[in-house]
Order: sequence, then C-alpha cells, then structure tokens
Amino acid sequence: MAGDKARDRDNAGDGLTKPVRFLRGMVLLLLWFASPVPAATAFSLQHQGVEYDLYRLDPGEEQGLRFYWKRPDGSPYASLQALRQELAARGERLTFAVNGGIYSRDLAPLGLYVEEGKTLVPLNRGRGGGNFFLKPNGVFYVTAQGAGVVQVEDYRPTVPVRYAVQSGPMLVIDGTLHPRFIPGYESRYVRNGVGVDRTGRVVFAISDGETNFHDFGTLFRDRLDCPNALYLDGQISQMYLPPLNHYAFWAWRPLVAIIALTQPDGPTTRP
Repeated sequence: MAGDKARDRDNAGDGLTKPVRFLRGMVLLLLWFASPVPAATAFSLQHQGVEYDLYRLDPGEEQGLRFYWKRPDGSPYASLQALRQELAARGERLTFAVNGGIYSRDLAPLGLYVEEGKTLVPLNRGRGGGNFFLKPNGVFYVTAQGAGVVQVEDYRPTVPVRYAVQSGPMLVIDGTLHPRFIPGYESRYVRNGVGVDRTGRVVFAISDGETNFHDFGTLFRDRLDCPNALYLDGQISQMYLPPLNHYAFWAWRPLVAIIALTQPDGPTTRP
C-alpha cells in the first residue's frame, strides 16, 4: 500500500507516468538548445573617455550575417527600421543591424559590394577625397570558411565570397594603426566599424559619443584584440541592438548597405 501511495503521488498533478515526463523534459531541453537565439555578446566599454557599444559574434555565427541594400523591386531599404518592418512581414525578426560602408551620391555603395554571392558593385581602386579614399582602405567579407578584414591590395579571395563591402579607411592593419591617424586629432564624430579578432570572432562597434580615428583604431587594436579592423561610416552611424537599447527608430539620412542578423519570428524558449 505504501508503494502504491508513493506511485500515486508521483503521478499526481499532470496525469503522466515517469517515462512520459522524462521524455517531455528531454524534448524541452532539446528545444532549448535548438533555439535560434544568437549566442553573440552585446556589451559596452569605455575607451579614451568615450563609451562604445559592441556586438561580438562567436566563431561560426558570422555565417548568419546577411547584407541588405535593395528590395526585390529595386528600391533601397534606406533605414534599419524599414528593413526591420519588411523582415517582420516575411516572418523574420531582426536581432542586430548596422549601416555598412560609405556610399555615393546616387545611393550606391562607393566600392565593392557582394550580396548572396553576387558582385553588385566592383572593387574600387581609384583615388579621391574623403574617408573612403584614405588609403589603405579595405574590405569586410564573409565566406563559408569565416569572415575577414583586409586592405584592398590584399583582397584576393580563393573561395567564393558570400557577402562583402568595401569601405575606408582601414583602422588597424596587421596589428598596426593606419599610418595617417594622429593622436588628439580634432575631427571627431560618432563612428562605427568592424574587426575580426585573433580567434576569428567578428566584432562590430559604434561610439556613443564623438571620437577620432586614432582613438577608434586603438579600441579595436588594444581593447578588442583585432589585428585588422575597418571603418564603416560616421555621422550617420546607426546600430539596431535592443539589449543595449539601440533601436534606430529614425535616420536623418538614408542608409545604403546594411549588415544584419535575423532569426525566425515567434516565441523562443531561451531567456
């Protein structure tokens, strides 16, 4: 009788036997591990008197990056919020996004732009004024083997490139700051950039306040351990990163290339 009562207590409440409850627990555990919530790390840090917000991907997570410029009808997305809304309409949720690369007056990337394996704008080896042409400039690219940042002269991919964007200047080149950067230089703006650290992790950064190129470069070199890093843009820089309260509700200028991470929309089982 005591054993029967104990079994009754075990089965009370949900009407399930021990094996069924065990299987249900295993299913929930598997669903937790299969959840599409990114494991990337969002964090902030202070450097040279300026706060920066950062998003660092774990190795392999760069394969989830997508670049966006135009809708299927040929019109540009132009803002992070427009992209977020259109992804939501397709059943996808934007988890991270940042404007990527400098563009021309006709709202086209000023240099190389590769999207879903197609080169939509060729590599720009020309000369000119402005940050883009502050040589050496560089390319951020993603292949099935990982991601990288290289100066334009070294961009000779030996495997298919899935996504790529050219910008300038390079912030860090093989562990050395860009030779034109000057400590204490007065040209200060909100800036964003991307680097790949020594373990292969992609790191995106945006300054919360105004910073110059020298300090921005040392952020990637000295604090983020990135031997190569690339400036993406300034003044109009935006990031969508809800864990750090970046929502990019408005843009006072249109954006062109957008680098983003998405996941299927709907409830998740992980916090």
